[in-house]
Amino acid sequence: MKNIMIIDDDMNIGNMLEELLSEEGYRVTRAYSGTEALLVLASAKPDLVLLDLMLPGLNGEEVLKEIRGIPVIVVSAKVDVDDKVELLMNGAADYITKPFAPKELLARIAVQLRDCHRGSGGTVLHFADIAVDISALNVSVGGRPVRLTKTEYAILKLLMQNPSQVVTKSLILDRISEDTPDCVEGSLKVHISNLRRKLRAAGGKDYIESVWGIGFKMKEE
Repeated sequence: MKNIMIIDDDMNIGNMLEELLSEEGYRVTRAYSGTEALLVLASAKPDLVLLDLMLPGLNGEEVLKEIRGIPVIVVSAKVDVDDKVELLMNGAADYITKPFAPKELLARIAVQLRDCHRGSGGTVLHFADIAVDISALNVSVGGRPVRLTKTEYAILKLLMQNPSQVVTKSLILDRISEDTPDCVEGSLKVHISNLRRKLRAAGGKDYIESVWGIGFKMKEE
């Protein structure tokens, strides 16, 4: 049974979410402040976190920075695009605005949990019909081998390790710099373009999408 943590000081919203999630078969953990949330997370690791921003003590933005290895869906009344972009760049997996449709929230949760499962299969990462064998450094699409450069491989692996998140250009450059020092900001676009072309040639469709002004992510079907 998947465990979802709700971090929200609004009792009514928290109760509604807990009832909704329990009916769907999820186990629910609650925290009512940022400080309490970090204390709970120090001893238990849920499968997903629903995070409100307006919290007593530590606010949601501060809590988000402390969460590692767990998909976080921000649930907030803030609707400003810049707020959403900043949160996505700082590690949020998704963002849904209050008020929200329960069906939409459940769908977003299901996507995040599915992606986590898809990306955690030992030494092989899977997305759609792409397989990346980390131990053998092999890439295939629909069972067909795809030859990538060292830089293209590093970019694809990073994107597939974070399949539902927008990975910023700066993060890509930072994460792959040790293995691929030839990739700099000026050449990143070329590497991404070549990677997309090779995957498209093998699978007949686009697997990577650009998020204007932010970075790149794996393309949902």
